[in-house]
Amino acid sequence: MSREEHARAAAGSLGFAVVTVSDTRRGDDDHSGPLARRLVEEGGHRVAEALAVPDEAGAIGEAVTGLLGRDDVDVVVLTGGTGVSPRDVTPEAVAPLLELVLPGFGELLRMLSFDQVGAAAMMSRALAGVARGRAVFALPGSPNAVELAMARLVLPEAGHLVAQARRGAEAAAPRSGRVR
Repeated sequence: MSREEHARAAAGSLGFAVVTVSDTRRGDDDHSGPLARRLVEEGGHRVAEALAVPDEAGAIGEAVTGLLGRDDVDVVVLTGGTGVSPRDVTPEAVAPLLELVLPGFGELLRMLSFDQVGAAAMMSRALAGVARGRAVFALPGSPNAVELAMARLVLPEAGHLVAQARRGAEAAAPRSGRVR
């Protein structure tokens, strides 16, 4: 299929869950979560859930697992916990839940970030993948990184990615009552 055909086959309005991962950013101190939610809505999608969890692998994994089980969530976006400090454990918590990792996402985000922050971009461990027919994105907690990732990568391709993930999930589902 051509790029245009893929775009036409992409899912329409999607349900997003936005998860702020932070020990300190809550309420008025959280700038990235509200920014991500605003960009989702401006992109014609809906925010099905918004929550905050501490920088703890168990809490992050539990939140994402719960969101992946919801019918109204097509895309999970996490902000925060992708750096290199000892408390940054989002990649370790999310990666085991992914059925398919998209290494190009982190590579592209770091490339785009380099233009803004220089060599410090290499310290981002942002990642993306597919789980249970849904797209999952783990973004840095910086508002600039969230805006860059959402505007240039997540929102332009989320529909296409979800459509492909659903196709893959349907193909992998066991077929009952089928005669061969």
